Amino acid sequence: MDYKEIACLLLERVGGKSNIKANATCMTRLRLTVIDETIVNYLEIKRIQGVLGVVAGTTVQIIFGPGKVTKVGEEFAKLTELHLGTDEVEVKLLASDQKSVLKSKQISPVHNFLRKIANIFIPLLPGIIAGGLINGLTNVINVTTGGAYDAYWWYELIRTLGFAVFTFLPIYVGMNSAKEFGGTPIIGAIAGALSVSHAGMPLLMRIAGEPILMPITNAVYNPSSGGLLAALFAGMFFAIIEKQIRKIMPNLITTFFTPLLTVLIGGFVAVIVIQPFGAILSNGIFSTLDFAYNQLGVFGGFILSAGFLPLVSIGLQQALTPIHVMLNHPEGPTQGINYLLPILMMAGGGQVGAGFALFIRTKNKKLRQMTRDSLPIGILGIGEPLMYAVTLPLGKPFLTACLGAGIGGVLASFFRLGAITQGVSGLFGLLIVQAGNQFAFIIAMLGAYTGGFVLTYFFGYDEKRVSEVYGD
Repeated sequence: MDYKEIACLLLERVGGKSNIKANATCMTRLRLTVIDETIVNYLEIKRIQGVLGVVAGTTVQIIFGPGKVTKVGEEFAKLTELHLGTDEVEVKLLASDQKSVLKSKQISPVHNFLRKIANIFIPLLPGIIAGGLINGLTNVINVTTGGAYDAYWWYELIRTLGFAVFTFLPIYVGMNSAKEFGGTPIIGAIAGALSVSHAGMPLLMRIAGEPILMPITNAVYNPSSGGLLAALFAGMFFAIIEKQIRKIMPNLITTFFTPLLTVLIGGFVAVIVIQPFGAILSNGIFSTLDFAYNQLGVFGGFILSAGFLPLVSIGLQQALTPIHVMLNHPEGPTQGINYLLPILMMAGGGQVGAGFALFIRTKNKKLRQMTRDSLPIGILGIGEPLMYAVTLPLGKPFLTACLGAGIGGVLASFFRLGAITQGVSGLFGLLIVQAGNQFAFIIAMLGAYTGGFVLTYFFGYDEKRVSEVYGD
């Protein structure tokens, strides 16, 4: 594969160098921010060798898959003479061009808000993954050895690293929240700190043996009651307050009084209003998930897994990240075990099964190439190429993949599978499933594969549609 030739063809079909504002890569996609979308030839882009799919928009997303996208991106950046950014750079570019994106693609304010929430949590995932694995593994060691390593400093250091991630996570959430909504990160960190339980917090002091009581509720302040959602909304509110104060504050004194007033006003609102609201919202989310998981049982597992791929197709799966983080919190209602994630992982399994069915049934060379290139990484949990290049364009296979995934969700719910952290999917889910449940996880995933395969093979294949999408 000549990556330079691919880059040249791509540049020609997106309108040339003068039409490119920025180029960036993520794990599977080359993202091009264009000036004039109307001159982009999407049909011809899809015919370029190695292209697995295209997502239209002010930011044109060309799906190549892992490895290939980096090589194509490097050659493309040489042609445009623009820095090859990453997803983080692209997010900033999208934010600066937000109004035009909303107008041209009619993205709802809710969609945009959820994307911001995802941007807050995604940079925190490496630490959350590390902390979750540490907590999960040390819990297993403690139970199996009866705490035999508790007296060793190096073991307690490892446990402390996992403890530190989740204990101070509200600070990081508040900081990123303020930054995402246009405020000063360190002020957002102060907002997040109000949700950290610490014995040294003055608000938790006892005077003459009696605790300090809060107004309205007449109860003791509970920093963790609102969870990470309180930290998120507090950071957001601090950013809004800061921007409003800065508008009216004279330049001579803004350096001193803008942060001071932001913290004071925001602090009172955060403790009296935002914390209780966060608690209500957190409890509502957990109650809904509990109802779907414990009351609806396997039927709930089917609904959750079958309905996840449509969320992924429009990019809203990252909006669930705060929920996963809360479920993996060691002091949360599930003691750090995320029962939702294994059910949602089955969505990728249904799609892999659908891909195998299409590969076996079709004689179309283009479709066979697409499925052949997409299936291996789909099995490992990267489903975008398979979804955007194969199942979604064909329509019916996407539906049968969703329904097939539901079978895996039923099994994951039946086996009560739980994950100790997040960050991986597909067969890599074996690494984060609770110890002792690996075999059950494989059975559930095979169920999703089988469901997607059978339903697609018998009900999801349409030769006419294949010819329309991929040619004869």
